Amino acid sequence: MGQITVTTCDIEGLKVIEPKVYGDKRGYFVETYNYNDYKNAGIECEFVQDNQSSSSKGVLRGLHFQKKFPQDKLVRVIKGEVFDVAVDLREGSETFGKWFGVTLSAENMKQFFIPKGFAHGFIVLSDIAEFAYKCSDFYHPEDEGGLLYNDPDIGVEWPKVEGVELNISEKDTKWKGIKETFGK
Repeated sequence: MGQITVTTCDIEGLKVIEPKVYGDKRGYFVETYNYNDYKNAGIECEFVQDNQSSSSKGVLRGLHFQKKFPQDKLVRVIKGEVFDVAVDLREGSETFGKWFGVTLSAENMKQFFIPKGFAHGFIVLSDIAEFAYKCSDFYHPEDEGGLLYNDPDIGVEWPKVEGVELNISEKDTKWKGIKETFGK
């Protein structure tokens, strides 16, 4: 018990988690998830799906969300480094439309908990990044929503990736801004 340190963020519900790492000259051991530790930290979810992706430097994925089947997500990087972002889309939230970002890497082993009601995205800062995440609901392709990654009304300050052009899927360049999507 007590194998994690949890830092709350400026936006209620978002949490940065730092697991305890045991290391010596042979390498390291880290417990990446323990239901009881997370429950004690106020993160009580039943995760039903694990996903993993690999992306190259300059790839930006997001900002994605599920409309009718929202997901809690616990995300981490197992190789490389990303800047990870969550945008508050919760109806009635005082921080609706606000964003929070954190650098996740294989080196810092931080995790980011993103509750239901947030859009999510990341940009790869290293040559390659392998990204892993747990979800509290299954992915429903027909339910996917998104926001334009560079919507000025949200104002995400994506880090500049030197020497590389942004690599964004066609789908992610066609999302609308937050005002068009939510009428606010």
